Parts: sequence; structure tokens; C-alpha cells
Amino acid sequence: MSNVENGWSQSAPAWVESQGRDGDFNRQFVLDPAIDRLLEQRSFQRALDVGCGEGRFCRRLKQHQKVTSVTGIDPTEPLLASARSRDPAGDYRFAQAEALPFPDGSFDLVVSYFTLIDIADIETAINEMARVTTPGGSLLIANLNSFITACGSGAWVRDGAGKKKFVQVDTYLTEHAEWQEWRGIRILNYHRPMSRYMTLLLQAGLHLVRFEEPPAIGGPPETRDAYNRVPYAHLMEWKKP
Repeated sequence: MSNVENGWSQSAPAWVESQGRDGDFNRQFVLDPAIDRLLEQRSFQRALDVGCGEGRFCRRLKQHQKVTSVTGIDPTEPLLASARSRDPAGDYRFAQAEALPFPDGSFDLVVSYFTLIDIADIETAINEMARVTTPGGSLLIANLNSFITACGSGAWVRDGAGKKKFVQVDTYLTEHAEWQEWRGIRILNYHRPMSRYMTLLLQAGLHLVRFEEPPAIGGPPETRDAYNRVPYAHLMEWKKP
């Protein structure tokens, strides 16, 4: 499926605006702090960001994690153009997660930051990420919890006054794709039960060494409280033997 068909090319300007310099709420106040803790006092020589978008996390890997060499790949040219304009010295390449243009074992850190939900052929993509990870290296995955992707766009049920009551879950075991729309962005996301991801990662020969569902630690109080009632992102680190 092309990025015209999945909405990313058309949504690129609105996406770039939504991320700003530091990313959205989930990135600033949930996942970035958790990743900082996870990678603290660790050293990586070569990192690959699969689905780098506008390049925010590539820049962060260089600036905050001091990774020597960072490469970002993405199949959406308008997003790559934004990444290159913000980081002219960076290495940003047009490529698909399902066909990574690198030799086996090229990177000691491979990152998938909210990209698994965008990929149609997830089995091939996971195998490719494992392939380009060096033995002893890490695959770091941040993803939406499957109980949230099963809900689609109507996760929260609200009362008559608009107050959030609870999150509804439906069709959890059935893999499906659904269009998501917010702030001028319209993209196709894929739902899969958590067992699907775990099975594929284990079949790729990777070993799970860390699993977290980090809380929100900042941001607007109402948004933070809602997130911590129903945390919808997780962070995993897988090692390649």
C-alpha cells in the first residue's frame, strides 16, 4: 500500500505541525522520559529509526543519547523533506520497513517508535528489523497497547456532559485496519492483538529483556490524569542473541 493510499503523504503537513519541536503529549511526557531512563549510561554506535517521520527522534538520539551515527528511514517523502530541512547533516533515506536497504547486523540499536501500527506486512517488517540488528544489539519498540487499537477512534465513552467514563474494547482478537482522524491528520492504523506482535518477535529469534507501561509524568493535568487512568502505550526492549 502506498503512502497516498494510507493517508501519510496528505497528512504530512498537519503531522509536522502537531509534533512541533518536542513531540506530542505521548512523546514528551510518557515515552521520551521512559526511554531516557532505559538508555541512561548506555552507549550505542549505530542506530536506525524505522519510520522516522519528520526526524524528531533521530535528532534526539544524537543530542540526548549521544549515539555516534543515526540513520532514519521513512516511506513518506514530505516527512523526509522536513527531517532533512531540520537536520541537514542527518542521514534520512526513503525506504520501507519491509525492505530495509542495509546489510545484516548493521545497527546495534534499532528503534520502532509508534510505527508498527502503520505497517501492513508486520511479519516481514519485524523480520527485517531483527535482520539488521547486530548480534548483542537491541530493538526498542514503542507502540500503542492493543486494547486501545481495538477501540478505534471511539475509545472513551463519555457521559451527557462530555466527561470521560470508561474505555470500551471490541473485536480485540480480529486483526483489522481503521482510519484515524485528528487535528487535520487522517491515516490508516492497524490493530493486532498483543500476542501477534509477541509471537512474531519471538519467532524472529529475539529475547525480551524489558517491558514497561510508563505513566505520564507531566503535561496538562486533565490529559495526564486521563492517560494514567488508561495508559495506552508500552515500551519493549528486545535483544538479538
